[in-house]
Amino acid sequence: MAHRTVREVMTTDVTAAAEGTTFKDLVGIIAGCGADALPVLDPQGRVAGVVCGLVLLRKEEYQEDPSARRPPRHRRRANRARAAGLTAKDVMTSPALTVAPDATVVEAARSLDRHEVKRLVVLGPGGRLAGMVSTRDLLTVYLRSDAEIRDEVADEVLTDYVGTNPALVDVSVTDGVVTLRGEVEKKSMIPLAVQMTRAVDGVVHVVDRFTFAIDDTHLPLTADLTDY
Repeated sequence: MAHRTVREVMTTDVTAAAEGTTFKDLVGIIAGCGADALPVLDPQGRVAGVVCGLVLLRKEEYQEDPSARRPPRHRRRANRARAAGLTAKDVMTSPALTVAPDATVVEAARSLDRHEVKRLVVLGPGGRLAGMVSTRDLLTVYLRSDAEIRDEVADEVLTDYVGTNPALVDVSVTDGVVTLRGEVEKKSMIPLAVQMTRAVDGVVHVVDRFTFAIDDTHLPLTADLTDY
């Protein structure tokens, strides 16, 4: 059992900007392509940073308007300086937050959460742009069919990993909720089966209806013969 990779869910049709792209052209590109962020490439074609629509909007945010609340004082200096930028190089966030194509969707999701961002630049060999991966892209793992999830749980988790007898267990999936029924050999196998099932991409919840033949969690202690 393996998690999907960024390569499987990322967006590869990505519009990029050059470091010298003007502010107004950046706005036009973002408005035209419907993206909320643009990778910025240096003259060698490597990713130098990222420009997002919110950063561009700071030029408007720092206009004079007595009726609007002032931005927080601790953010004014750096943001005001960036708001004065005229090119992509001036306003971009650098270095860009990146992820490798072979990283798992779990790694990507944790990186998004850790940095409190909505997207990551996917870097290929030599720092070249391979694509972008967003929260929306990562959420597509929950669009897997119930049948696909059911087969992975039955074959890869219960049979191959946990080692249960497939004739004694049943897996049903409805809207991503997996219900496990039947008898496993040992009680200690149940939490492992539930944990590994929950880790399958696309699983929303796991309902445990397992029974067991042997309670191996309370076996009597045996004497250590080396003491005699």
